Amino acid sequence: MTRQATISDIKSLNRLFDLYRVFYNQESNLKASKLFLLERFENKDSKIFVTEDSGILVGFVQLYPIFSSTQMKRLWLLNDLFVDESYRGKGYSKGLIEAAKNLANETNSAGLLLETDKNNFVGNLLYPKVGFKLDENHNYYHWST
Repeated sequence: MTRQATISDIKSLNRLFDLYRVFYNQESNLKASKLFLLERFENKDSKIFVTEDSGILVGFVQLYPIFSSTQMKRLWLLNDLFVDESYRGKGYSKGLIEAAKNLANETNSAGLLLETDKNNFVGNLLYPKVGFKLDENHNYYHWST
């Protein structure tokens, strides 16, 4: 079952969020990740959906609102998608992506954007299967402090 996360999910969601960060080569830090998630709930600056298996949270997707000036509409940045390793291959990621697509439709947005590492082989196979198109026409740049 996929649904929007609530503050009461924080303990289980925090465990998944920490595993997600470790997947992207960050050090485990349950205290900091819990504070980060609590801020997202308190500030209402992201939407988080979770998926369950027998009452256990096994995955989540987190989306942030951004805007397209050219389309004059909201876009949703699908920033985080994660399913616990022992539950992969069962369609949970697809369900989470469907929840993200539903949010985009319900908010009359221009769509969803995402970025993933080139070496995220599973993600790079999944996203085209669920309707995402690889943008080969634009360069992606970033600047860090």
